Amino acid sequence: MLKKIKVSQLVLGMHLKEFCGAWMEHPFWRSAFVITDQADIDAILASTIKEVWIDSDKGLDVAQEKTSVLREERAAEVDTRPDIANEKVPTQVEVPLVDELARAVKICAQAKSAVSSMFDEARMGKAVDTSSAKMLVEDISNSLSRNPGALISLARLKTADDYTYMHSVAVCALMVALAKQLKLDEAQTRSAGIAGLLHDLGKALMPIEVLNKPGKLTDDEFAIIKAHPSAGHELLLDSTGADAVALDVVLHHHEKADGSGYPKRLSDSGISLYVKMGTVCDVYDAITSNRPYKAGWDPAESLRKMAEWCTGHFDPVVFQAFVKSLGIYPIGSLVRLNSGRLGIVIDQTRSSLLQPSLKVFFSTRTNARIRPEIVNLSRPGCREKIVGREDPKKWNFADLNELWSDLPVALAAN
Repeated sequence: MLKKIKVSQLVLGMHLKEFCGAWMEHPFWRSAFVITDQADIDAILASTIKEVWIDSDKGLDVAQEKTSVLREERAAEVDTRPDIANEKVPTQVEVPLVDELARAVKICAQAKSAVSSMFDEARMGKAVDTSSAKMLVEDISNSLSRNPGALISLARLKTADDYTYMHSVAVCALMVALAKQLKLDEAQTRSAGIAGLLHDLGKALMPIEVLNKPGKLTDDEFAIIKAHPSAGHELLLDSTGADAVALDVVLHHHEKADGSGYPKRLSDSGISLYVKMGTVCDVYDAITSNRPYKAGWDPAESLRKMAEWCTGHFDPVVFQAFVKSLGIYPIGSLVRLNSGRLGIVIDQTRSSLLQPSLKVFFSTRTNARIRPEIVNLSRPGCREKIVGREDPKKWNFADLNELWSDLPVALAAN
């Protein structure tokens, strides 16, 4: 029986079913577990959560105390408990990127911790609780509704140590944004996000020295890494709540339209829409992220490269929708204007994929920094226009991420 109780009533041995409050407010990446450590109770008491749901059939009950009973085992009673999997996402008001960044930083930090915990449990042989991932996807989806670029751009900023975890978060966000662009419904969008979050779960079972090797893998090492889709698929089969979409994407996200991928060498007709989405999102985040053995490519340059690979690698329709979801010049792209000034893309505009908002900060005519200026290329009467991409390596600007985010690098990357 499910009961709502005050957090002060929690005792060891209770089965905690769900927190009463937003996922961001409680200190755990999942909400359904048996409380076996007093430190967990102390952490809950120290949070802003005031009430929780417990399942007295799976753990200890509250001794003779008045509780709020959610569901009796009687058919006549109605279930009124909020269900993350079924409730509608509230309409989100769009906000400027700068207004969403602070919250996106917090979501990224929580998400990284959640994915790290899932990987740790997988390494210890425990079943992965995919139901808890739904709450994470919900927060990511809501952030993207407020501003599509904030969280996606932040998730691209990774350190070598957290790459595997933040890559999963980034692919989740990219999958949600792409699903919205493809006009998938809420349930399909949520499934796409969960699949993106779990797509690399099999890497939890890969040798760390191979996974984090700062250089090119040998043939034998690459053969080991190529086993991660099958390993992740097996982990999900043993878990609770994994749906068919997640299982499909985890197993097949390295397949290619021309049949040259792995592990099944599927060709275009045998690859689902969700896998085609996962492939594009996975590659984009991988090539735009800094790795131990190479610096990430500029976002706009990455899209250009991917367009060249489109034949044989990506589904053209999915790739075109992906570009629309990010913009021709994604946030963080370095561009040159017809005035000879350089700017960093700081936000997209509704008017045109070719007219984002920029922070202009350098003059190529004087070869010197200028006072930063925000330029909205879609503004009526604006005579500036982008004439091309610029290679950040050529200019060696050390503060590009700070320029577009207005956040210290250390904060943005964590």
